[in-house]
Amino acid sequence: MIRFGQDVCGDLDAALRREWLETNGLGGFASSTIVGLNTRRYHGLLVAATQPPVGRYVLLSKLEETLLLDGRAFDLSANRYPSVVHPQGFRYLKQFRLDPFPIFTYEIDGVEIEKTVFMVQGENSTIVQYRLGNKSGSQSLAQKIELELRPLIAFRDYHGTTHENATLNFTVESGPGLASITPYPGLPCLHLAHNAGQLGSGGNWYRDFEYDAERERGLEFVEDLFNPFVLHFHLRPSSDATVIASTERYDAAKAGGYRQAEISRRRSNVRRAPVEDDFVKTLTAAADQFIVARGEQKTIIAGYHWFSDWGRDTMIALPGLTLPLKRYDLAQSILGTFSQYVDRGMLPNRFPDAGELPEYNTVDATLWFFEAIRAYLAYTGDLEFVRNNLHSVLTDIVSWHVRGTRFGIKVDSDGLLSSGEPGVALTWMDAKVGDWVVTPRRGKPVEIQALWYNTLCILEDLAHRLGDETSRQLYESMAALTKWSFNRLFWNEKPGCLYDVVNGGLPDASIRPNQILAVSLPHTMLNPERAKRVVDAVQQHLLTPLGLRTLAPSDPQYRGRYTGGPASRDGAYHQGTVWPWLIGPFLTAFIKVHGGGKPARRQAQSWLSAFKDHWADSGLGQVSEIFEGDAPHRPVGCIAQAWSVAEILRATVEDIHGVRRG
Repeated sequence: MIRFGQDVCGDLDAALRREWLETNGLGGFASSTIVGLNTRRYHGLLVAATQPPVGRYVLLSKLEETLLLDGRAFDLSANRYPSVVHPQGFRYLKQFRLDPFPIFTYEIDGVEIEKTVFMVQGENSTIVQYRLGNKSGSQSLAQKIELELRPLIAFRDYHGTTHENATLNFTVESGPGLASITPYPGLPCLHLAHNAGQLGSGGNWYRDFEYDAERERGLEFVEDLFNPFVLHFHLRPSSDATVIASTERYDAAKAGGYRQAEISRRRSNVRRAPVEDDFVKTLTAAADQFIVARGEQKTIIAGYHWFSDWGRDTMIALPGLTLPLKRYDLAQSILGTFSQYVDRGMLPNRFPDAGELPEYNTVDATLWFFEAIRAYLAYTGDLEFVRNNLHSVLTDIVSWHVRGTRFGIKVDSDGLLSSGEPGVALTWMDAKVGDWVVTPRRGKPVEIQALWYNTLCILEDLAHRLGDETSRQLYESMAALTKWSFNRLFWNEKPGCLYDVVNGGLPDASIRPNQILAVSLPHTMLNPERAKRVVDAVQQHLLTPLGLRTLAPSDPQYRGRYTGGPASRDGAYHQGTVWPWLIGPFLTAFIKVHGGGKPARRQAQSWLSAFKDHWADSGLGQVSEIFEGDAPHRPVGCIAQAWSVAEILRATVEDIHGVRRG
């Protein structure tokens, strides 16, 4: 449980830095700050995934809340308007806690109101409930307590904003316990099931909401929202005031059952934690939010609020999010889903939000696919599934890489994998500003060679298991050539580490974290001495309490702050910004080169201590996408990132606790 008292809730700057996130297993979500003041265009009580896991629309932005005590009005809401925060309901917020979902406790004149927000798993539905707190017993009998809720709707793509317009259809269809509105054709109907005593008229625009986070990011930050009606409740000690916002028709009387079902589901999920460790349990709870539906199968959302399912992110995150937790059926489903989209030997990099065709513009996602399959096989021993469903896809992928596929991806005569064309970024360091590729890394990037060698060794092992000696010898010889060429071309003796890119000219000697994969992956091309020197160099130049920097601070290109508009932020994205997902490979490599003993594991565990404080900052109970390179390493980017959680969970379970198989 994460809890904040009035000292944080009443401090607007401190409160707005902390955001809660509820997800529904479809790609939809509900999210805001702990005081209910929306600071992002992505904040909302119902962000529905209309084409799971994409096609996301902000349907219900928020509920404006007014408590009436014997007719005296107290606003519980908070909004940023030009030059003012109004109303200031956070002044009545006595406590916020995540237990297991967001619970807000307000206190006014001795009356305590508790609000709960959660989503229904597998539905585009958010349930909001209000009840009188235990402290309100005598007070609630002495006065009339009412609650007014004014839904504010947006009905727009979650990447945008909406503004007052004459095309909105404000007709409300109402009946006992249900009010529905379809403001624009082609979008879902929003149903609000409720147990209000009265449904009042609305029809008003609320203008000029300002979103601080979007302003800081240099993006559109002003929005107008529409109020279609007002719900009036009489609050009594024995009953809840309930609203279910959904794309389906619900009965508000069933909200209590949904609440208990969600509590049970979350408890069951946390019991999957493979070790009795609070840190691992928190990561286990966080991991569940990224597993979502794609049709009848499963996939992984890369991050909240604005990412969809990306091939690279999915394959890096899959082992940590599923295998230590024995969610083998999910791993199998995800691997099967992505195998169906392999084209010309490439895994898709991204499934667009609007449901268009996948994009094939990555060199490493496909190679991470092999590592995810290796990890699945190591945990399950399920050779039959791999043989029947994946093996032919894997061999075809390597064949395409040998003869050449998109964007110049092709095995060179030295056995190394070359890639790249002008104007594209194919590795995970893929930021672009217009036509400017910030870190082009054309040629032979170091981690691509590590992944390629790992791929060949995985196929060699599979061929051996399947009794295909001819193929085994082929992959063995290919791997041997790759290893020889790699050690000849990539070792940079003076700093005692690996070049970042070799491209036929002067090697790129930038000290970046990509080289750690040449040590952390199961099959490594480095001898023990060189492997240890790589780990030492990465530790010296790149390690922070929250992950690895993407560039050494001594480099002239280093950017220690991640601020400003899109061009400024993208220019810093991989030029010094800290990525927590990289702490996973680093800890694996560190423990490996130090023999795997208790001292190394204790040291590795100590490096994770800062994340325990991070749970209660930024995205609550989650791990951010990135942090600034300079101290104090402010969390930036997405508030919840799949591979951040996955790699910390995997390394903690497998390397620190030594639990490697199911």
